[in-house]
Amino acid sequence: MTDDLKTNALKYHVEGTPGKVKVVPLKSCKTAQELSLAYTPGVAFPCLEIKENPEDSYKYTSRGNLVAVISNGTAVLGLGDIGAGAGKPVMEGKGVLFKRFAGIDVFDLEINEKDPAKFIEIVASLEPTFGGINLEDIKAPECFQIEEALIKKMNIPVFHDDQHGTAIIGSAALLNSLEIVGKKIGQVKVVFSGAGSAAIAIANMLVAIGVHRENIFMCDSEGLITTRRSNLNKYKQVFAQDSNLTHLSEVLKGADVFVGVSKGNLLTPEMLTSMNPKPIIFAMANPTPEIAYDDAKKAVPDAIMATGRSDYPNQVNNVLGFPFIFRGALDVRAKEINLPMKLAAIKALSKLAKLKVPPSVVQAYGGKEFSFGSDYIIPKPFDPRVLYHVAPAVAQAAMDSGVAGKPIKDMKSYIKELKKLSKQLAKGKF
Repeated sequence: MTDDLKTNALKYHVEGTPGKVKVVPLKSCKTAQELSLAYTPGVAFPCLEIKENPEDSYKYTSRGNLVAVISNGTAVLGLGDIGAGAGKPVMEGKGVLFKRFAGIDVFDLEINEKDPAKFIEIVASLEPTFGGINLEDIKAPECFQIEEALIKKMNIPVFHDDQHGTAIIGSAALLNSLEIVGKKIGQVKVVFSGAGSAAIAIANMLVAIGVHRENIFMCDSEGLITTRRSNLNKYKQVFAQDSNLTHLSEVLKGADVFVGVSKGNLLTPEMLTSMNPKPIIFAMANPTPEIAYDDAKKAVPDAIMATGRSDYPNQVNNVLGFPFIFRGALDVRAKEINLPMKLAAIKALSKLAKLKVPPSVVQAYGGKEFSFGSDYIIPKPFDPRVLYHVAPAVAQAAMDSGVAGKPIKDMKSYIKELKKLSKQLAKGKF
């Protein structure tokens, strides 16, 4: 990160009122009468209605459009365990993205608790406040335990975005990449660098869309995860290979796909040239990829290359997922975000990338034209169509899989409303 970027970023956060989010009232409170309705004595009436029927909290409060972004700051954006307070700018940022791209309100909650059991208890107790929980930047393997427990305890969607958001976007990108290079998903060899929450979630999702588990080779800081190692948690054990190979450079020979969710500058051009022809390289470490985009394309010109950065083609960014997934989940009052809903999001993103890109998207990216191919495998974050393609797909999957508490009766009308919302959000009308 350059000094200019640091200066501009700090200025962005401190200018005017510090921070990036604020709370504004939805109802007028300008007169004594409105005050009596907003607060005492009038507020007693919705309270009593909710006491008699807890589901009425969705009717009389903002709960149905409110998501909690919750973190303990133990694995923040490649910065590591920097603490709950230091992670707050990221959580506020997630709030901005929820609102900007899907019209969803957010309370960000930074919880100073590293004990998984206590953290679970704290978050579970917050259920009456929210329509959904977005867990964020919690280190592995605790993040798996926390999410699994909260899904069982809570009757609202719980979604650890570092796991599933990356998995959904990455899976959509891989499906389209395989189509472009003409390879079959059941035959490709996939090598991972990284074995944390994102890597495990991506690997599990790849299995769900057709990659054979025995074709997934996962490397952590000690090398290839194998059955010979005794220091593996149960999540890593699932992907242990019966192999004598150790180093990433050995494992990568003859691979079709590289998925990097680790740290920068781990790959060399020579390692890429040892892969099969037309390799697919997802170097997603931030802010520095496992190999620079230009270096990868120079070494293997026919490679499909994706990173987590916005200054190169094919940005694998979670903003393509979580706002729209939660939008669909909230709108049908889903009890959880299950595998069918995630698969529906993958399919919708994959399909959208193949459609003609509208002029508004071209303008948002400086007039550059995009069309489905090696430099455009997934939609752009500022594509307004993502909202009304992904959210309805997720909502429909929730209804079809039986987790929707309030099914949508007219899907065409719902999509029409999302298109209207998308136009408003693009104009900054929140």
